[in-house]
Amino acid sequence: MLCFFGLGLLLGWFNEPNVLDLADPLVGTATYGHTFPGATVPFGMVQLSPDTDTRFFKQSYPWAAGYKYEDTSILGFSHTHFSGSGHSDLGDFLLVPQSGEVQWQPGTADGPGYRSAYSHAREKATPGSYSVVLDRHDITAELTASQRVGWHRYTFPKGQASVLLDLRSSIYDYEGKILWSRIRVHADGTVTGFRETRGWAPGRQIFFAMRFSQPFTHRLRNFEKDVIYRGFQGPAHDSENKAQTEGRLLAGVFEFGDLQEPLLIKLAISTVSEAGALKNLQAEAPSWDFEATRQAAQSSWREALSVVQAQGEAPALKTFYSALYHCLLGPTLCMDVDGAYRGPDQAIHHAKDFAFQSTFSLWDTYRAQQPLLTLIQNEQRNADFALSLMASQEHSPFGILPIWQYHGQETWCMIGYHAVPVLADIFLKGNARIDGKKALEAMVASASYAPYGGLDSYMKLGYVAIDQEDEAASKTLEYAFDDWTIAVMAKRLGENEVAEQFMARARNYQNVMDAQTGFARARKSDGAFREPFDPNQAGYGSDYTEGNAWQYSWYVPHDVFGLAQSIGGGDRLASQLDHVFAAQTKQEDFAHVEDISGLIGQYAHGNEPSHHVAYLYAYLGQAWKTQAHLTKIVTTQYGPGPDGLSGNDDLGQMSAWYVFTAMGFYPVAPASNQYVLGRPFLPELEIRLPNGRSFQISAKSFSQANIYVKKVTLNGKDLKRCFITHEEILAGGHLVFEMAAKPQTQYWRSAERPYSLSTQKGF
Repeated sequence: MLCFFGLGLLLGWFNEPNVLDLADPLVGTATYGHTFPGATVPFGMVQLSPDTDTRFFKQSYPWAAGYKYEDTSILGFSHTHFSGSGHSDLGDFLLVPQSGEVQWQPGTADGPGYRSAYSHAREKATPGSYSVVLDRHDITAELTASQRVGWHRYTFPKGQASVLLDLRSSIYDYEGKILWSRIRVHADGTVTGFRETRGWAPGRQIFFAMRFSQPFTHRLRNFEKDVIYRGFQGPAHDSENKAQTEGRLLAGVFEFGDLQEPLLIKLAISTVSEAGALKNLQAEAPSWDFEATRQAAQSSWREALSVVQAQGEAPALKTFYSALYHCLLGPTLCMDVDGAYRGPDQAIHHAKDFAFQSTFSLWDTYRAQQPLLTLIQNEQRNADFALSLMASQEHSPFGILPIWQYHGQETWCMIGYHAVPVLADIFLKGNARIDGKKALEAMVASASYAPYGGLDSYMKLGYVAIDQEDEAASKTLEYAFDDWTIAVMAKRLGENEVAEQFMARARNYQNVMDAQTGFARARKSDGAFREPFDPNQAGYGSDYTEGNAWQYSWYVPHDVFGLAQSIGGGDRLASQLDHVFAAQTKQEDFAHVEDISGLIGQYAHGNEPSHHVAYLYAYLGQAWKTQAHLTKIVTTQYGPGPDGLSGNDDLGQMSAWYVFTAMGFYPVAPASNQYVLGRPFLPELEIRLPNGRSFQISAKSFSQANIYVKKVTLNGKDLKRCFITHEEILAGGHLVFEMAAKPQTQYWRSAERPYSLSTQKGF
């Protein structure tokens, strides 16, 4: 029987799915997802994508990725985008192809201006490639990318063809955030320039180098002075034939006459200099072969997505591979081909043994997206992430690790020092390229910087005081988890004094737990809980970050047993969790907190504080509730269409939750090297591990009716526990879930439970 099943499994893998057809970049572009549909490569520095609205709309939060599926017009195509962020920025170097009379202003879809109506029927997005027909101009626009270069191919109708470069456009609320810009036309037809913005990250500088496949005439316009300079390809000779202009609000038009063939454009970016952008352009795009570039981009995605081979029904496979695609978009490369990069000190540095990465949305991604990359990406890739974080700490004016960083610059967004668990997770899972003691020093420095986020009171009082710092309950809980990861890493390195110090700090969560109400609550400096207390109050001005007491009180992933004891025991914790999912709430109850979405009772799957909650039942011997709630979350919060994400993807965290959950387990406590079992959502998967082994996951009797797990075996032996370890996965093997229609309460009550600090084992 085993031999027959193994043969069937192997035959199944022989018919590998076409992952490029299954991964859809349009998933998450509608409603709350904030993803972009354009062309990029895995972890690429360029994200070349259409913008349907940016600064030209007064409220840019819904357009945090520059694009919304519901919109009916496109401004143009810019080269930098966040995937699923809860904040807007980027949208650098907007290119707008036009036919006929040149339009300098965006205008409206049905009136004067360069904005063009478009139809989804004539739009196609696949990993590494995007195309659309711009109806107003009757132009077919095709996009692809390499790591640092965005490629455009525009097919114009007969008549006057031009391309507008609009440096006024950015994905932020208003143009006052653009501090300075430059456009320079070189004698050989190369166009370079830069801009400096004060958006989410202050003083961000980005440079470009661009070439066209056809000669052009140009007009450069400074909108502050309302001056237009005209020129031909070549050096300037007088004030009217100007090859360069600088100012805050610039645009340039490049005119090509009646083109007889498609126009190609290649634009490289750099955070270092125009010279760096030129080097990137020459190194990555020496020829004009658009098709070869597109094929290379698609090949890179085919390889990246094939790390997991899955079988199942088409909608589920599309949801899975689209999620996996979004998990592989960041962090992003942020370094020139010669190793130069800009650090948080605004100085230029050179990487020698790693590729500098940025776009670290750490409050989100440390939970599942970074642990997923630790599992499925090779050692060097993960070392790049870790060494980039450590380099940023070295260059930081404050001597701390990044909080929320992009293009090398700090935003100070969100709470916690969550580069710490990312470093710990990578090191503790055996990455030999990391200097553990150097990483630990960076971690301790971040956890000891008193001016940051109430750490002064946290270190003195054992909690963040609400009369000194907002959102104090959330900060105490998250600091305690980060501290635990420092302690675990210090213990591994034999740094016993550091381990004891931070293990004590890891218990600070107990100082905000209120046994009377059963919630985590903020305390004042005098030790009293803040009054009045309303567990339903959420967001700014409350004790919590982007959540309320029902959503945040259970964030003690390193010590669930201790959490239960602090509010009266496991039965009370289970009762509280039951209420989270059963409560009667409406989305409008949280209308003032834009990040809370995807509600199931008080459970808000559209935001990160809830992501581990369904898995907590496994710690309480009630894993069948985990299985039931996961079923509802997956079926109501994800899908294969543009509206397939119930909340901001947050640089891949929402998607990583789905990828892990579909496989049947989840990293509730990164750095524990344990994955808590849930239930699989595909009948067969195979993880092709970086070490050359494979780990197979099967669901026997898989069906929509069979939502519960009857039994779990690993390599043919009854697992008898609610978790598997990272080491077991890396060893390769076969995890089998036997599915059933009814909950198997006795089996899960007797199963060994995951790690908790208070017991040093399951409880």
